Amino acid sequence: MELTHAQASQVSASTKDEILPVFRLGQRVRMTKPIRNDGSNPFNEPNEVLVPAGAEGYVKHIGDWLQVIRIYEVHFIEEGDTYGCREAELEAIDDLDGYDEVEEELRWLREHRAQKAAQKAEKEAVSQSQKEGE
Repeated sequence: MELTHAQASQVSASTKDEILPVFRLGQRVRMTKPIRNDGSNPFNEPNEVLVPAGAEGYVKHIGDWLQVIRIYEVHFIEEGDTYGCREAELEAIDDLDGYDEVEEELRWLREHRAQKAAQKAEKEAVSQSQKEGE
């Protein structure tokens, strides 16, 4: 299906779907500036630092605010809290050990699915041979 010029310009006007996230789920990140209480956290004083610059955490969720601003939900391990952060406030951290949790999980899922498929195929083969033997 080919788009008309008007349709193509409407598609390219959408910034939400065109710009890919800079960070991925499970990625380790560091704050470049502190997160301060803007008054929305009732458990801390207004303007109090909630997460200091340099704090490290993991991207837990990626969402949008007002459909144009990407917000990363980051879980800060040492602080024990999760906060929404903008891309400009974060920088990627290369894990020192080189261990990629997301890739490990994907590898396990692929192996598990292949094992289940092999077991299913084996059961079907046994069932088929029993039917033929009758």
